[in-house]
Amino acid sequence: MKFLLTSAGISNPSIDDALVGLLGKPIAESSALIIPTAIYPFPNGASGAYRCISGTAPSPLCGLGWKSLGVLELTALPSIEEESWVPMVRETDALLVWGGDVLYLCYWMRQSGLADLLPSVSELVYVGVSAGSIVVTPYNCDAEFNLQNVPAGSDRALEGDRALGLVDFTLRPHLDHEAFPDASLANIEKWASGIPVPTYAVDDETAIRVTDGSVEVVSEGHWKLFTPGPDANHSGTGDTRARLSERSQTSAAS
Repeated sequence: MKFLLTSAGISNPSIDDALVGLLGKPIAESSALIIPTAIYPFPNGASGAYRCISGTAPSPLCGLGWKSLGVLELTALPSIEEESWVPMVRETDALLVWGGDVLYLCYWMRQSGLADLLPSVSELVYVGVSAGSIVVTPYNCDAEFNLQNVPAGSDRALEGDRALGLVDFTLRPHLDHEAFPDASLANIEKWASGIPVPTYAVDDETAIRVTDGSVEVVSEGHWKLFTPGPDANHSGTGDTRARLSERSQTSAAS
C-alpha cells in the first residue's frame, strides 16, 4: 500500500503532483472512497462530514475532480456483509481518510475490519488528512485530547495512545498553526522525546509520501523530523522534497 499523509489535504501543487505520481494516472481518471468517520465526535460533526464529502471543506480532497467518488462509513460496516464493501475497497484507486478524532477513527477502523484489510491492498493509495494521517502511525499524538470525547463506559478508551502502526514513524500535523496551540515546535519536540520511533512535525503545506517503505517529505512549507537518537534530527523549510531512509535514519533535503 502507498501512503500520502497530509496535514490539510492536497493543499499545494507539490502535494498534488505527489498524489498523481502515486496513482500513476490523472485524478480525473481515478476512483476514490472517502471515509468521514473521524469527524463525528466533534461538535457539528455531521456538518463537517457534509463539507468533507461535498468538497466544500477548507482542506482540498473530495473536490479534486475524481472520476468517481463513494462514501465508506466505517460505523456501518460491522452490520453488513463483507461482500458489500471489501471488493469496493480492493478495486478503488484511492482511500481518502478525513480528519477529526484519531481515537474514534482508530477504534472504528479496527471494529469494521478495515485495519486488517488494508495491508493486503497493495495498489491502494491511502490519502490521510490530519487524524486520517495520524491513525496509520504507531502512536496517537492526540490521545489525551481524544480521551475527552469518550463516553463513560465506552471501551474506546482501551485504544490508549496506540494507533494502527501501518508505517514505522509518527506524525504531528498542523505545525505552528494558530488554531492548534499544542502543535508548536517546542511541544512536539517534548512529545517526540518519549516516542521510540521517528516523529515528523509537518505544517499544512507539507505531506509525507511512503512507497514500498521509502519515505519522502513533500513540502512547500516547513517541517522537522525528530529521531530517537539525540544527534539525529533533520529539518527542512521552503520548497522541499527530501527522500528519507528510515533504515539508515539519514535525509537529503533541498
